[in-house]
Amino acid sequence: MNEEYIFCCVLKTEIMRWQQIANFLQQNNLNIDTDIEQFIVAFDEQQQLVACGGIAGRVLKCIAIEPHLRGQGLALRLLTTLLNQAFSLHRYELFIYTKPENEAMFTECGFHLLARVDNQVILLENSATRLKRYCQRLAQQRQAGRHIGGIVMNANPFTLGHRYLVQQACKECDWVHLFVVQENASEFPYEDRLDLIKAGVADLKNLTIHPGSDYLISRATFPSYFLKNQKIINHCHMALDLQLFRKDIAPALGINRRYVGTEPMCEVTAQYNREMAYWLTTTAVRAPQIELHEIERRQQAAQPISACRVRDLLAKKGPEAVKALVPESTYRYLRQHYLWQHNARSQPLVSSLAG
Repeated sequence: MNEEYIFCCVLKTEIMRWQQIANFLQQNNLNIDTDIEQFIVAFDEQQQLVACGGIAGRVLKCIAIEPHLRGQGLALRLLTTLLNQAFSLHRYELFIYTKPENEAMFTECGFHLLARVDNQVILLENSATRLKRYCQRLAQQRQAGRHIGGIVMNANPFTLGHRYLVQQACKECDWVHLFVVQENASEFPYEDRLDLIKAGVADLKNLTIHPGSDYLISRATFPSYFLKNQKIINHCHMALDLQLFRKDIAPALGINRRYVGTEPMCEVTAQYNREMAYWLTTTAVRAPQIELHEIERRQQAAQPISACRVRDLLAKKGPEAVKALVPESTYRYLRQHYLWQHNARSQPLVSSLAG
């Protein structure tokens, strides 16, 4: 006789249930990622928690099933309920990061493999064609030329260091494609960062600025619930991100160069540059190789210009302290942002960047 299960949704505010889920995950050698908003959980007839799955934005994660119940159809029922809950939140384009041994379970539920890193992690999405359609849209903005550059930028906020990197790429390439990280996990919102970049490079003519994409993987959404070592987490995040860039995004636009700034301060970013040197050229990825061009960071007062430095000075000394580090358009924005923060004014953060 088939076991009957009760499925329900658990929000973060339900502290006792949330702790019960945390204990269940721990028993399955998993943790709760902090960005999860809600869980779908299943209870058996004895009211014991036997399965759970979390929703974090458009990522499904922390999916676990009681070991003795695996392979009995519970996974399909859990995933179906989880998907229905995500759809009720108007989240239709969904991703799953999981261990490679779980691939069959998720492909049976309609997910398709995007990329993998050895025996560590795989990335899947619930469409067989969405990435292809995205790349087809990109291809409509393809430009002719021998040297086509690519830049991926967070710009939190946009500085003269960022501008110098873009300028150098535009000097060395026939055309440059700049992608803006869309994840709103930075101090400055995505829409503001995008506007600041556009204002800061408006005079550069051989440049296309692309809005953010789910296929530029954010560290903010990357899972840690089954990858316990931070170095492994960083490696896997970078490897998946760079594989998607090299085998899908870059060919669509004909990108054959990737531009980054040197990184003397942040070890994680420095590791990213090292990972790029490998993943953009290794024969393990079946795609055209991409040259990595590291541009020496622009300096001011014998120190590299960085967004981190700007944020630190802004917090400690105010907008005047960063005027020499950012374009005029960024300075106007930061001045307004600073006044809004410190005077608690109920006004829009972004003023006209062109004025």
